[in-house]
Parts: sequence; C-alpha cells; structure tokens
Amino acid sequence: MKKAVLLFGMLLMAAPAHADLTHKISSSVQLTVDASASQATRLGSTYSVSGSNVSATLGGLTAPSGTAAATMNAGTYSQTTDGSAFSFSETFNSGDAIPTGTTVSSGVVGTLPAFGSVTTTAGGVAGSLAGTINSAGTMSLTAGGAGTSATGQFVSEITIR
Repeated sequence: MKKAVLLFGMLLMAAPAHADLTHKISSSVQLTVDASASQATRLGSTYSVSGSNVSATLGGLTAPSGTAAATMNAGTYSQTTDGSAFSFSETFNSGDAIPTGTTVSSGVVGTLPAFGSVTTTAGGVAGSLAGTINSAGTMSLTAGGAGTSATGQFVSEITIR
C-alpha cells in the first residue's frame, strides 16, 4: 500500500502545470471638433457728477420701463461765485437694453444679444480630421483644422492566473 501511495504522489508531481490565460485587446479613436460659443454680459447705465464752485440740482438716472435701458435725467448747474475758478464733470454711460425677441429654448439662444461685452469663439473646422486603428494596433491620426483634436488608443492586456 505504501508503494501505491508513493507512486500516486509521484504521478501528481509529474502532472503538467496549467493556468488560465486571458488576452484582451481594445482600441479606440476619438475625434473632436470644438463648437462655436459666445458669452454676452449686459452692462448697466451709470451716471456721475462732480465739481467745485458749482451749485447744482443734481440729475441722475431714470428707471427703465420694460426692456429699455435707464436714461439720463440732466441736472441744472450754475457757477456759485461769478468770475472765480470752477470745475465741473458730468458723465453718463447708457447701458444695454434687453433685445426683444430673444428666446431660449432647450438651452440654446436663438439669436445672440448685442450687449456691451461679448466674447465669441469660432468653432473648429473638421477639414481632413480622421483616425483609424487596424487589428495589428497600427494607428493613423490625421490633423484637422483649427479647433480640432484626434486621440487614439490601443491597449493589449495579458492575464495569467
């Protein structure tokens, strides 16, 4: 019996080793063309007055109605002491009115308002933008026009358990 157990143990030790082998291959290409964009900021109306040797009935801003911008209400001014030096400054900057017909639907502005501060970025131009990856992992990326990007990725993973 001891010989049989010894023989069986030797057979187990001589058995071929085996393992699970997994090989995964993935590849991807991402092509991007930037969208155009605009950022508009509505500017308010401002009014200021300053001076010396001047008497005044101050003006100011008249509150707007509806979608209009505020308007200036001019004051009346006169020199306090005739023949003496004086200084006077009055400044008015008209703000932006709210354009009529501006609608927002599903997050998209139909028309861009003509406000006092507007920053616009041009959209990308696809041009010859392209990308391919073959089964051997050989990658070909072709540059497009301004505002584009091409990214390629090939991953080969081997797992032995």
